[in-house]
Amino acid sequence: MTLVLQYVPFSSMIEPSFWHKVSENKLNVYGLDDQPRQIKGFYYNGDPGGIAPMLTIDYAALDINDKVPPRRLVSHGVLKIMNTVEAFKECDKKLLLASLGNEIWNDIKSGAALKDPSLLSRFLLLTYPDLKKYHFFYWFASPCLLAPESVMLNKPPCQLNQRFNTEQIVSLLASYDNYQAQQHQFQNYFLLTEEADRISVQDIGSIKEILLDNKKLLVGFCDPSNLDANPGWPLRNLLTLLAYHCAQDLQEVEVVCFRDRSRKGQREFNHSLVLSLNLPSIAELTDTPKVVGWERNERNKLGARMTDLSATMDPKRLAESAVDLNLRLMRWRLMPDLRLDDITATKCLLLGSGTLGCNVARNLMSWGIRHVTFVDNARVSYSNPVRQSLFTFEDCLDGGKPKAEAAANALKRIFPGVKSEGISLSIPMPGHSLSSSVEEQVEKDVRQLEQLIHDHDAVFLLMDTRESRWLPTLIAAAHQKIVINAALGFDTFLVLRHGVKSGEMTSIPATSSSCSAEGLPGSQLGCYFCNDVVAPGNSMRDRTLDQQCTVTRPGVSMIASALAVELLISVLQHPKGANAAADTSAHEDNLTKEAESSLGLVPHQIRGFLSRFHQILPAGQAFDKCTACSNTVLDHYRQEGFEFLRRAFNEPLYLEELTGLKQMQQETLEAEVWDLSEEEEFSSMEAE
Repeated sequence: MTLVLQYVPFSSMIEPSFWHKVSENKLNVYGLDDQPRQIKGFYYNGDPGGIAPMLTIDYAALDINDKVPPRRLVSHGVLKIMNTVEAFKECDKKLLLASLGNEIWNDIKSGAALKDPSLLSRFLLLTYPDLKKYHFFYWFASPCLLAPESVMLNKPPCQLNQRFNTEQIVSLLASYDNYQAQQHQFQNYFLLTEEADRISVQDIGSIKEILLDNKKLLVGFCDPSNLDANPGWPLRNLLTLLAYHCAQDLQEVEVVCFRDRSRKGQREFNHSLVLSLNLPSIAELTDTPKVVGWERNERNKLGARMTDLSATMDPKRLAESAVDLNLRLMRWRLMPDLRLDDITATKCLLLGSGTLGCNVARNLMSWGIRHVTFVDNARVSYSNPVRQSLFTFEDCLDGGKPKAEAAANALKRIFPGVKSEGISLSIPMPGHSLSSSVEEQVEKDVRQLEQLIHDHDAVFLLMDTRESRWLPTLIAAAHQKIVINAALGFDTFLVLRHGVKSGEMTSIPATSSSCSAEGLPGSQLGCYFCNDVVAPGNSMRDRTLDQQCTVTRPGVSMIASALAVELLISVLQHPKGANAAADTSAHEDNLTKEAESSLGLVPHQIRGFLSRFHQILPAGQAFDKCTACSNTVLDHYRQEGFEFLRRAFNEPLYLEELTGLKQMQQETLEAEVWDLSEEEEFSSMEAE
């Protein structure tokens, strides 16, 4: 009685770690590139009984040079990622499988599979990853050639100890272990020669030489199946190889389906099968045989499967990956040169946690910035939550929570992956004199502010008063930090970046041209105080309530905050960074190649007029008599430290005298007097 040999197909075992790696590579490396990619999987011939043969694909599958785990058998795979679910459904799956089957057939015909029999074990993974929902649609195939189309058993399969005696089994195991130990990786396929009680394991590539020696030859493979009468899927392509190269000399062949498992510390192998087969020759076959191998789904039908990882992933990791999705998608088509790592690594210090501070922080998180520190000395009041987007009514109760702390906690509630801290701190200001009782505390506050600015990469000045911006401007200039300043009027706003001086700045006279044809270099740009001809003073003195509060159209803060963040990101993406030249025209025809970043132009200032829905982009040079960033002020600050600051706080005219502003004012007044005198003298002469 003859029996048709039947095989047990592989079931795919795709670990969640593989899908995480696919997601990461899809977003950061592949983008829309849907070219097939080489991957690897592995299977095992030692699984416990009752488990279907598994081909495992794990996190290391994409590194084809990495070894598979010990005692595992490699399978060479192709990963085909589709960009849409429609493409996944409609692609020619028959053609994909046939293409991989053709590679196996060519390796058999050329003899490459004799030299490296692992080429007989292949698989295909067709997938569409839905990265918004973390749903992964896939269809797995392990291609096998139907040549010969049917293989007949001479007799029912028997177990290993029914075919070999004890001495032969001991010899077989010793030779098998020695053979595998000498290999670079475990071999899927091998040969056995039988001489009396001695069984030797050899490379399958030596089959023709062994046949010439007329030795008793058996063919072996590592069998992932556990069924009593059916070998695993890897045998099919091995039989095709033998039928093409050796069937004329090997019409009857014995196959050892070697199964090697450990249970309760004991090695088990007697459940291995020995098959006796009739093998017809296919040496005359030229065309690629028919290929089968698509996996059946859970309903036992030929069709795709879906893995849902959204429920099993750590919510924080899900959030982190999801919030970066928009940024990574930008690089697929729109901005392949976008350097997201430069943005993510930037530490931002927000001085002011009010309307501007809240909105700036939200926009920074949208751009992927993960380190945001708030500084403020106020508490949340009942008027704040409707205008300041990080606060709620509960933050106002019991006298109000500290603004900086409440803002930082709100950011972490929105996205736990952000590193955010709130610091309650008063910023000393010129024009606000210090009493001896507070001088020690003010000095501590200054030291803390200096350390904060030193520890961050970019500083946002978002306070209510003009003079509160002076000390951070000075310290940031001394530490060469990027400073973004945003200030609001009722229906106007100003957003500007301060110049970051590279070393000693050459003194720039007030009358010099404000911008060259190529744009002012970033090192020559003025700060917030460079247009002032007086030192900053107490702007809150003798002010009514509407003058003390920032009264502004609600949308102005949103606009200014967004522009402030976008200005920082444009600076970070520019090839010259903070030294990027200032663009002054929004017309693309006027943009120089050197001045433009991957995100577009990088202006010095953005002045907006909401009443006319209009913006202009002026640029101004640093003023050599500036009370905040001139060389004179910076030198005194570096040399004298807090003593210099104490005089600036207590003596209203000190900064004007130090920088020469007072002398300039006096010279201007004298020039006006002389001009007036000359006009009077000329008039009297005409009368005469």
